[in-house]
Amino acid sequence: MGIENYEEKIKLVKQVGKCKFKIEKGFVPNMNVPAYFFCNGALEPLMFDEYKSSFSRADGGGGFLPAMKQLANVAALPGIVNASIGMPDVHAGYGFAIGNIAAFDMSDPEAVVSPGGVGFDINCGVRLVRTNLHENDVQPVKEQLAQALFDHIPVGVGSRGVIPMKPKDLDEALEMGLDWSLREGYAWAEDKEHCEEYGRMLGADPNKVSKKAKKRGLPQLGTLGAGNHYAEIQVVDEIFNKEAADKMGIDRVGQVVIMIHSGSRGFGHQVATDALLDMEKAMKRDGIRLNDKQLACARIHSPEGQNYLAAMACAANFAFVNRSTMTFLVRQAFGKIFNTTADDLDMHLIYDVSHNIAKVEEHVVDGKTKTLLVHRKGATRAFPPHHPLIPVDYQLIGQPVLIGGTMGTNSYVLTGTQKGFDDCFGTTCHGAGRAMSRSKARRILDHKDVLAGLQAKGISIRVASPKLVMEEAPESYKNVTDVVNTCDEAGITKKAIKLRPIAVIKG
Repeated sequence: MGIENYEEKIKLVKQVGKCKFKIEKGFVPNMNVPAYFFCNGALEPLMFDEYKSSFSRADGGGGFLPAMKQLANVAALPGIVNASIGMPDVHAGYGFAIGNIAAFDMSDPEAVVSPGGVGFDINCGVRLVRTNLHENDVQPVKEQLAQALFDHIPVGVGSRGVIPMKPKDLDEALEMGLDWSLREGYAWAEDKEHCEEYGRMLGADPNKVSKKAKKRGLPQLGTLGAGNHYAEIQVVDEIFNKEAADKMGIDRVGQVVIMIHSGSRGFGHQVATDALLDMEKAMKRDGIRLNDKQLACARIHSPEGQNYLAAMACAANFAFVNRSTMTFLVRQAFGKIFNTTADDLDMHLIYDVSHNIAKVEEHVVDGKTKTLLVHRKGATRAFPPHHPLIPVDYQLIGQPVLIGGTMGTNSYVLTGTQKGFDDCFGTTCHGAGRAMSRSKARRILDHKDVLAGLQAKGISIRVASPKLVMEEAPESYKNVTDVVNTCDEAGITKKAIKLRPIAVIKG
């Protein structure tokens, strides 16, 4: 029965444009809208093979449904508009696929908010800091620089922040976001202009956050964490769009930048966990039925929905402060090694953008401007030129989009387009996207081989947990260049800069 069922189901998946596929209504029960996903020829087999292989497994895919089915299940949520959309880095996640976008009509009383559409690492995101250094300046001191970063930035699962925090300080940081970092002297004034939401999600209410979440978050501000998080010294490898690069302060190949990828740590995880428990009760009360219990949700305007949004905003602000604090530490480390100031090194923030968030935005639906709650999980906001919510100096080029590669592979800077705004709620990919589960990576890879491979590429590495690098090896992920090229070919974002790592700091 399994394979025949697959053949029947797959007839409802059709290519409808360049790198664009449509999942018709009927693929799973109760779909309110179709689903779409983007992939090019290189990524297509991964998407279809994952779905096909789920028919031969009794558990439907190792605990998670295949991404294609998850995209369709999201399309069955109440109040969803247009479509459930998957980016080329899409892969199975909790409830929503990672790389899934879905928008819900705020004026629809049935519309929902779902923590699974944000993820457990709320406001996991990326920031990019430029310097006026060239690779030739860094190579002679690369090992010392990597060690200085490793010494300055707390990394790993149980790491504790270096900034003294009392419960009152934490509450203020949760409410103020980057404004707290500015007040305390851990950020530059101009950092705020180059941060999504200006580094502060409004509507944050620390009173809606549990004591357990605060207890987990209190020691963790300014820490990198583990998993796929990193601080990376990179060099500009290729410039695709000179005008965009110039606006970002990137003027030559070989220029050195620093990329920081981290989120809200245990604090955000607990906020999500608490909300899921509350929403399970709310669904029973309100009679909400789902295709997948992991899509637990609540009406946007219900007490549970509003409480989650207020707590989620706190977690987002925690993450903004977290990345800002690590930037402070990176500036310190570079200043120490080069015996100068971060200001003299031109260590300005190019941009900071989230890829795990739900936000209220204005979009055109069926020819009418509507207020939507846009869920982006493993997907990056990518607003077009002239959009009022992007910085003044990026108005002509579009919002910078930061796409982190896998450990030891290229990263990219893209820019937002009008087509991406119209077709995908101003959203694009966020990274490479897993192609292999963490457990399988640990099973078939050896951490010594992974580390040796990085050294062979001339990449210095400092890692708190060597065995965890197997989970983050390039072999565990899709090819980030295929992902970025798909977005570029589909026109939803445009390539601007390619970056190459020369040193990696990991948990």
